[in-house]
Amino acid sequence: MEWLWAALFPVLQFCFLALVLLLMLPAMFGLSLGITETYMKILIKTLEWATLKIQKSNLEEMIKHSSSNSLIQRDDSSLEKEIGELRRTRPRSAAGGAFTLSDVFYFSRKGIESIVEDEVTQRFSSEELQSWNLLTRTNINFHYISLKLSVVWVIGVVVRYGVLLPLRITLAFIGLSWLVVGTTVVGFLPNCRLKDWFSELVHVMCYRICARGLSATIHYHNRENKPQKGGICVANHTSPIDVVILANDGGYAMVGQVHRGLMGVVQRAMVRACPHVWFERAEMKDRHLVTQRLRNHVHDKKKLPILIFPEGTCINNTSVMMFKKGSFEIGGTIYPVAIKYDPRFGDAFWNSGRYSMVNYLLRMMTSWAIVCNVWYLPPMTQQEGEDAVQFANRVKSAIARQGGLVDLIWDGGLKRAKVKDTFKQEQQKMYSNMVIGDDSGD
Repeated sequence: MEWLWAALFPVLQFCFLALVLLLMLPAMFGLSLGITETYMKILIKTLEWATLKIQKSNLEEMIKHSSSNSLIQRDDSSLEKEIGELRRTRPRSAAGGAFTLSDVFYFSRKGIESIVEDEVTQRFSSEELQSWNLLTRTNINFHYISLKLSVVWVIGVVVRYGVLLPLRITLAFIGLSWLVVGTTVVGFLPNCRLKDWFSELVHVMCYRICARGLSATIHYHNRENKPQKGGICVANHTSPIDVVILANDGGYAMVGQVHRGLMGVVQRAMVRACPHVWFERAEMKDRHLVTQRLRNHVHDKKKLPILIFPEGTCINNTSVMMFKKGSFEIGGTIYPVAIKYDPRFGDAFWNSGRYSMVNYLLRMMTSWAIVCNVWYLPPMTQQEGEDAVQFANRVKSAIARQGGLVDLIWDGGLKRAKVKDTFKQEQQKMYSNMVIGDDSGD
C-alpha cells in the first residue's frame, strides 16, 4: 500500500501544481492562457458537426416542429379590443354596452389556451432546444441517429464526468474555501479604504475561480454603464450563479435571507469583510424594516452597489417576469443589467421545485460550459409623477428588450402560489365596465 501511495503522490502533486498555475492564478487576476478558448472552439465544432449529422438523418421536419415553438400563438390585443372585434360581427342590443353572447367565445378561448399552454408554467421548465447538443435531449428525444454520433456522445460523457467534474469540484471547493478564509482575515482589519479594497479583491478573485470551475465564458457589453458605489444593480434572474457571473466583473453587496449550514458559514464570513445585507426570516416579513436597511446602505456612497434580483425567483432564460416594487422604493440610482445564457452549452435555469441546490450544481458541473452575455444598461432614476410600480415596469421592459427576453406582467410567485384575487377582480371590472358602459363607438 505504501508503494502505491509513493507512486500516486508525485502524480497528485503535479496535477495540483498544474491546476494552480494553469487555471487558478490566471483566473484570480482575470487572465487566460487560452485553455478555455481552445476548449470552446473544439466544443463548438463538435456541436456543429452533430447538428449537421442530425439534419442529414432526415430529422429536419421533426426539429422544425420541436416543442421549442409555442403551441399557442398569442397576440398582444387588450380585452376591449378583442371583444370589440367579436361584437362587430355579431348582433347586439341597441343600448350601448349591453352584454353580448359572443363575449363568451373570448373567455372560452382564453381558458382553453391557458389549459393547453399558459404563459406562467412554461417559464419554469427548461428552455427547449431545436437540436440535440449532445447533452440535453429535446421532446423529440433522439434515441439513436448514427453510430458515430453515439460514440461522440459516449466520449462526451467520459470527458464531462471523468475529467471536467472532478476538476470543477476541486476549483469550486478552493474558491469557496478561499472566500471564507480571505473574508475572515480581512474582517480583522480596521474599517478603512484599505479594508474595502482588500474585501473587493478577495470577493472578485474567489468568484473568478468558481467561474473558471464552470468553464464560464462571459461577454460583458457597455462596461461604461457598470453599477457605481451607492447605487442599486437590478438584473433578471435565471440561476444562483447569476451572482458569480456579475461579481466576476466587480464587487457587489449582496442582499438575502440568513441561512444555516455551509451557506450560513459563508454568509457570516462575507459580512465580516463587506457590508452585505442579510435578513432574518422574521425581518424579511417586515417590508418597512427591509426598505430602511437598504436605504441606509444606498445613502452611503462609499459602499458597494447592492445587487438585487427583483423577480424573487429563477425564470428559465426566456422571459422577464414582474419586478417587485420594494427594490424601487429605496431611492437612488438604478443600474439595470440584462443576463442571457446560451442554452446550447448547458441549461443554466434552476428549477428549485424539481432539483435541490446540490443536484442543480451537479448538473451545472457536468454540462459543457456556461456561456452568457451581460449587458450593462444606462442608469435610470424615478421620474416625476412615476410611482414605484411604474418605475419597476420601465426598468423591466428595458432589460427584456436588451436581452431579447419576453416581457411578462405575471408575478414569479405564481410558481408556488395562486393568482391573487385582486388580479381576477381587475379583469372582472374591465369586462363589467364594457357591459354597463357605452360601446356605441365600436
